[in-house]
Amino acid sequence: MSGFKGDQPYSCGLGPALEVIGGKWKALILWEIHKQPLRFGELRRRVPGISEKMLIQQLREMESDGLVHREVFHQVPPRVEYSVTEAGAALDDALAPLADWGERHAERLLAQRQIQRQA
Repeated sequence: MSGFKGDQPYSCGLGPALEVIGGKWKALILWEIHKQPLRFGELRRRVPGISEKMLIQQLREMESDGLVHREVFHQVPPRVEYSVTEAGAALDDALAPLADWGERHAERLLAQRQIQRQA
């Protein structure tokens, strides 16, 4: 079954999956919140290298795509937690084999990149 992005059909299911998880941050964010809901500050600490602005942007996109739920607790001080939705959990499960592949091949890929830089 083909999906659509605007007027362009997808050739396979990878299109919509990569569209919602594209970039280097979303999969990492999803991985961090798959076990338990996290507050923004904790999430930022667990995703090294991400800026506050980028984390906000990625979380908004993931919420819009139905991968993340944002819950505001009206208390003093205000508290916001991010958790994974059912769709987000299913996507995280689908990404697990990709993470396994990355772990198995990380050293080889790093070595190849270092060789290419020296050439």
